[in-house]
Amino acid sequence: MIPIPSDLQDRPFVIGNDAAFRSLALDLFHLHAARNPVYRAFLNALGRDPGGVRTLEDIPFLPISTFRDQKVLLEGLEPAVTFTSSGTTGTTTARHAVPWPALYDRSFLTSFQAVYGHPSGWRILALLPAYLEREGSSLVHMARVLIELSGDPLSGTYLYKYDDLATLLRRSEGERKKTLLLGVPFALLDLAEQYPMPLEHVTIMETGGMKGRRPEIVREELHRILTTAFRVPVIHSEYGMTELLSQAWSTGHGLYRCPPWMRVRLRELDDPFSSVSFGRVGGIDVIDLCNIASCPFIGTQDLGRQRPDGSFEVLGRTDNSDVRGCNLMVD
Repeated sequence: MIPIPSDLQDRPFVIGNDAAFRSLALDLFHLHAARNPVYRAFLNALGRDPGGVRTLEDIPFLPISTFRDQKVLLEGLEPAVTFTSSGTTGTTTARHAVPWPALYDRSFLTSFQAVYGHPSGWRILALLPAYLEREGSSLVHMARVLIELSGDPLSGTYLYKYDDLATLLRRSEGERKKTLLLGVPFALLDLAEQYPMPLEHVTIMETGGMKGRRPEIVREELHRILTTAFRVPVIHSEYGMTELLSQAWSTGHGLYRCPPWMRVRLRELDDPFSSVSFGRVGGIDVIDLCNIASCPFIGTQDLGRQRPDGSFEVLGRTDNSDVRGCNLMVD
């Protein structure tokens, strides 16, 4: 049996250039081709010889739907935690077996701090109904870790206590306290309708889907409603999903940027092995080099558009896919 290199969990966080990214990606590809039964079967079904994969562009992306009915995990590993997603009906649609939860914590904390600084600089309020009402949400886990690290006694999670949350937001304004309000779109819209107020010291970050609670709307309309109700210049966003251990962050205008160990590539919708040029709409493929144990190469059901500077937009979902994930509204 091929051993798993002991330094793999550190390598994503020391990537400093394109060569280092490509080197780790190819190392992980060959590891998964040899040790991941699900990914190996996928390559066999494609008729792909792992020995012929020598460049990043040659790597096939595992369809994200595989996580719905198969345990995607390297041989010899057992999960310490299993993250789950849910669809609009609340049924489980995907399971991500994670043997090293600390790697997930390190991933989101490192990327969060690179954009927003240490959580201790914030009061963090999480408005995450639907996610808080079930077990196994990776988003709730992330929010709770950030809340704990904030060290603010008023940081916390909320279900439907909009009146309490509105009171706390007014208090944060009065204290001029830098505050992060992390919320799902349908709950943020409820708050905007019931308690519109100017929020000069609050950063609003939307994440997750409508979960069937409201009609799906385009992101531009969601952001227009929220910026108007709360008189903020922009709405921030987080792009992540159950099947990944990393996130991309948007500081406004729906443009996301990945941490150094994560990249997106757009594919043709009618040919998953052909790339889409900048500015055109395509399916989003993700390379997440923190997905060491499950699969670093995921073909999502999201539609996007990429810019030459590496940033990207998320425009919706491909036909017939579940509307259940992070930051995805139908365009």
